[in-house]
Amino acid sequence: MTVVAFNQAEWEVLHSQFLLKKGEARNREHAIRAIDLLVPQTCAKLLDSLTAAIGSPSRRITASLLSKRIAFLTTAPGLYAMTMYDKGLDLSLENCHLEYHYAHKRWQSGMLLENLAATEPPKGCRAEWRRQVIAGIFAGNLSRLWQSLSSVAKVPLPILWENTAVRVYSLYERHMTGSGYACTQSRIRDDFNYLVRDAGPEIFGAAGNPLAEFFWPTQRTYHSAQPIRIRKTCCYYYKATEPREYCSVCPLHHR
Repeated sequence: MTVVAFNQAEWEVLHSQFLLKKGEARNREHAIRAIDLLVPQTCAKLLDSLTAAIGSPSRRITASLLSKRIAFLTTAPGLYAMTMYDKGLDLSLENCHLEYHYAHKRWQSGMLLENLAATEPPKGCRAEWRRQVIAGIFAGNLSRLWQSLSSVAKVPLPILWENTAVRVYSLYERHMTGSGYACTQSRIRDDFNYLVRDAGPEIFGAAGNPLAEFFWPTQRTYHSAQPIRIRKTCCYYYKATEPREYCSVCPLHHR
């Protein structure tokens, strides 16, 4: 498997749009090694500090909201690089540092990688390479984090996985669609179809394919002019807002 670097234009997209950073650039006061979140005491300490910072009423709600941020910071650069550039990032927990600062009612966060070298698929072997890249993102990273957050904060795993799924859907259906050349468009369709239909549970480190579980046709609603995919679970966002706000696809808002 060939090891390559990102060119300047590719890196600018990953950095400016998806907040990917070099490891040495981290804010040491508000950064943590991702693998340390597997330690229950460390995970609980971070959740409790963020609970006060974001005005959340409980550790469970904080865990859900933090997972949404982690899901974006992990899947967006990882999957975008894979599909748009044919390059695979090392998103193992050991290689990741999470910036988690929250101030002025906004996340000021990023994902920092110690090793920014990427892989390219061997000729004629993209399917196996893709499987390895996706497994690194989900089974090797997010599945382990979600198990830790669920255990420490008593937040149901389906909420954490749907928080992840909606990020992936948005990336492929809104951000990538319409960008790039015809060959890239074909790769977007193929990769997204694999993620939401064909990928097996072992790639996600889950009982099933969580991206397939929450994927159904979009629909128009009384509250939305554009078709949307209403969530099955609630992420609790409304419980941490004052005045109360709902996500655009919240099942409570559209029932």
